[in-house]
Amino acid sequence: MLNLAFSTRDLARTRFAVSPLWEVVASVRIVKHPAEHPFFRPWSDEVRPRLAASGLDWGLLADLVPQPPRLIPVFVAPPPTVPVPDLGVELAVLRSTAPERVRAVLVGRRAPQSARIDALRDDPRRGLAELADTVEAYWEIAIAPYWPRMRSLLEGDVLQRARLLAEGGAQQLLSDLDPQVAWDADTLHVRHRHVRGSRTLGGHGLLLVPSVFVWPRVFSVTSPDWQPVLRFPPRGVATLWERRTSHPDALASVIGRSRAVLLAELDTPASTADLARRTGLTAGGVSQHLTALRAAGLVDAHRTGRYVLYVRTGAAETLLAAAASRAT
Repeated sequence: MLNLAFSTRDLARTRFAVSPLWEVVASVRIVKHPAEHPFFRPWSDEVRPRLAASGLDWGLLADLVPQPPRLIPVFVAPPPTVPVPDLGVELAVLRSTAPERVRAVLVGRRAPQSARIDALRDDPRRGLAELADTVEAYWEIAIAPYWPRMRSLLEGDVLQRARLLAEGGAQQLLSDLDPQVAWDADTLHVRHRHVRGSRTLGGHGLLLVPSVFVWPRVFSVTSPDWQPVLRFPPRGVATLWERRTSHPDALASVIGRSRAVLLAELDTPASTADLARRTGLTAGGVSQHLTALRAAGLVDAHRTGRYVLYVRTGAAETLLAAAASRAT
């Protein structure tokens, strides 16, 4: 059990953030050991073959996320300084990490060990640049095609919890984070597998980060020189990988039935051939519709090796959700 003691100043500085970089790091353990994470099989079954086909060497990233993840070095996914940073901002922070911070984290019995990590410790500047490039490539293959849907879920969770704060104050917010977290007498009690003891937050407050790939666990950071962090699963994460193929008639009447069907099918990334097979449309017709949807900001394309995968944007997610709620 980890006990986090709050002062008045800590409560005042507690905030929320979403971290694309952390989602990369947390997802690595699932790609490495998919059998241990059956909840994420719909995602990992799609991503693992793409990573293999890409030829990307992501060994250093894999080494930095050991299994079980007793200690993931903090510098790999530092606490974000803004509520919703893009990956580029977080990678800039990663690249600029002081070498002494890198070396300090990569020593000791609990630190991950490998020849690649030894090279990173010996030359942090070069190693961090290589790590950031690897994360960027991994992101494009494994996370970016799914990010609009993930981001919608994560930001929705933050909004729901902001309402709890408005309705019942910090006590209601901190009492409702996760079944593994309890609030009592100005202390947050977090059930951990490998972390025990009591910590103070030192007036820095607690950074609350909803995270898709931590499910069903919670992760925390209480290292000196970093803002304390609690990463927890968002509400509704169990529905994230469900296929949702409805296409509300109201939306079809606005953008056309074929385009509404294609948007509905893009709840998971798909190629032109995949969409043609699923919908019965010709490949040429699918391509024309995707071009129009992309021009309207409703679809993005991601190249992963020899594949081009299409995915709904955040704007499309909002449009579908609005049409569905009106129909209901």
